[in-house]
Amino acid sequence: MHRLYEAAAYATPERCYWNEGAPPPDWPRLTGAQRADVAIIGGGYTGLAAALELAEAGARVTLLEAEAPGWGASGRNGGFCCLGGAKASAGQLRRRFGAEGLAEWRATEIAAIDTVARRLARHGIDAETHSEGETLLAHTPRIARGFEAAARDIEDAYGVTPRLTPAHALRQEGFGGTFHGALTTPLGFALHPRRYHDGLARAAMTAGVRCHARSPVTALRRAAGGWQLTTPEGTVAAPEVLIATNGYSSEDLPDWLRARTLPVQSSIIVTRPLSDEEAARQGWTTRQMAYDSRLLLHYFRRLPDNRFLFGMRGGLTARPRAQAAISKRIRRDFAAMFPEWRGVEITHEWSGLVCLLRGLTPFVGAVPDQPGLFAALGYHGNGVAMASHAGTLAAGLILNRGPDIPAAMRRPPGRFPFGRFRRLALAPAYLTAEALDL
Repeated sequence: MHRLYEAAAYATPERCYWNEGAPPPDWPRLTGAQRADVAIIGGGYTGLAAALELAEAGARVTLLEAEAPGWGASGRNGGFCCLGGAKASAGQLRRRFGAEGLAEWRATEIAAIDTVARRLARHGIDAETHSEGETLLAHTPRIARGFEAAARDIEDAYGVTPRLTPAHALRQEGFGGTFHGALTTPLGFALHPRRYHDGLARAAMTAGVRCHARSPVTALRRAAGGWQLTTPEGTVAAPEVLIATNGYSSEDLPDWLRARTLPVQSSIIVTRPLSDEEAARQGWTTRQMAYDSRLLLHYFRRLPDNRFLFGMRGGLTARPRAQAAISKRIRRDFAAMFPEWRGVEITHEWSGLVCLLRGLTPFVGAVPDQPGLFAALGYHGNGVAMASHAGTLAAGLILNRGPDIPAAMRRPPGRFPFGRFRRLALAPAYLTAEALDL
């Protein structure tokens, strides 16, 4: 298994808040030989959503997770079930896929949120949902002045009416901080990532999916009638295979995947529970999930137990020195944006990997020139909804039924320049973004 980052980037996050009170499901290791209609590599939202859809259609499904259930991004993210999944701008999408393709992508964003909401309701998953949509906070007056035009664009694009909050009313609405205006889009909600993941896993296993943890695929090769997957203690033979490993992919499983993803680190801290007095002093009393308008954005929300979650992009490497620097940086940014909480204890801190693709849109489709091999990945930092939906779309593709894959998600991703050194491109990109964010 060959991954891009240092080993520390893939270590189990011991200080992740989502681990508390929600131990991972007990999936057995794969031992011996199995046969399946579909084998899935990756036990996160994408893999579980696909597995559930396939099993409910009558397919025999074996799902293989390299580590513990929820070990990857599905157990580490900020819990924002919202619009997104692509980094390509509306203009880029229009040029590449036409006005129809752009409209199709936007409808897919909404459908992705609905996919999660529907599964939560259908399977009775208590994921501590809250927040009426998502709020964008302007970090400069110039950005705030553009919110009226942005609101009109959102109404045209998504058929909903955003709510504008001027600077003088922010504290009154619970958005106290160093902001200059707010734009709230009433689509999406916040959730507990691990509770959602574990609920999906229970539903999939109830439907008959054989889920195996600590069963990394060490070899994937063509065999009579399809594919053979090898793990340390077993094998799976299946005519069709879905790669659902996203930012935690191995560069050689399959070889086609080499240099087609660019994992980027993201870091999160969580405070101790805040008292009502402390919340009032800062002026942040809302339960809205929010993010700021920087290119290198921060995202944050008040959790149901009154802790505060604050996230931002991570370091360029997982070496100790870089990790120490980003830990210092995230605390500095938190204190600058919420100065009344400068001395509040940080009780949890962890990092995870966001998956970028060169085309800046997700991919769901067949791996070229590899019959029976499929992939679904690349959610660009907004994977709670889009990963769940991508897995559902991938299952429909394998079953030869269901909605068509949107044009923006059909094009196989190209390779990034510089191969295993492609992380080097992040440094100038970050420096440019920081300069533009001033």
